[in-house]
Amino acid sequence: MAATALPTLPEQFKSLQHHLRTGQELDKREPVVAYYCRLYAMQTGMKLDSKTPECRKFLSKLMDQLETMKKQLGDNEAITQEIVGCAHVENYALKMFLYADNEDRAGRFHKNMIKSFYTASLLIDVLSVFGELTEENVQHRKYARWKAAYIHNCLKNGETPQPGPIGMEEEDYDAETEDASSSALPTQVSQPSSSTYDPNMPTSNYTGIHIPPGAHAPANTPAEVPHSTGVTSNTVQPIPQNIPAVDPSLYNAKSAGEVRLTPEDFARAQKYCKYAGSALQYEDVSTAVQNLQKALKLLTTGRE
Repeated sequence: MAATALPTLPEQFKSLQHHLRTGQELDKREPVVAYYCRLYAMQTGMKLDSKTPECRKFLSKLMDQLETMKKQLGDNEAITQEIVGCAHVENYALKMFLYADNEDRAGRFHKNMIKSFYTASLLIDVLSVFGELTEENVQHRKYARWKAAYIHNCLKNGETPQPGPIGMEEEDYDAETEDASSSALPTQVSQPSSSTYDPNMPTSNYTGIHIPPGAHAPANTPAEVPHSTGVTSNTVQPIPQNIPAVDPSLYNAKSAGEVRLTPEDFARAQKYCKYAGSALQYEDVSTAVQNLQKALKLLTTGRE
């Protein structure tokens, strides 16, 4: 989609090369995400160096790309409404994360799942164009980058990685070495069906073990509670919880005819529902109820 070719990346902007490459890879499949990848590079580049001639030339060409993309995307709400754009990028990053996490927990270790972990972390970087990252996103980014480094190093050394969350140690994922050895891996995987990333796959389609709260995985790292197998020796006893009182008015809540919800309202309601689903993965009923009440109130009254 972006027609203007960029000059050679200045050394000062080396840290942005993978964000820009991700933008190129997503140009046709996810142009909105590609746009924000470049916007992140633009904003970050301005902070790194906007004075030296080579950097100014690069930023000028990158700005031309952004203007071209903005015109081509027209009145797309994900471009004109920041909160919609933020939700769009965040949802795509989560899909990448979920795919890689699913492969990891199933013990299917390969270069494309490593790249998906790493790409998810890059897209979380991109979310900073909308404001400060949430603690949840910071944890996802840290976990995704660590997983990419850990699995990459294991495979490089002929070792079998341990699936799922384990004690995190500081490791570096050498993306440049990986790029050289795999020759620009595609973001969309071309593996057999059991190892294929589908950007439209339902986010609930994952399997794995149940991770208790306090594990090193991010708070809402996907983990499906195993179905009952009839074995009771390791049954975990329910933990008593203090459940917040539900607002009685919400039981019979009906949307008032005059309530008009904006795209921002829908995006916020989606986030509340997502947080509720995350809490239920860890049997945190209190947090789930609170977020569902917020979503229901917003949808029926237009107010939080």
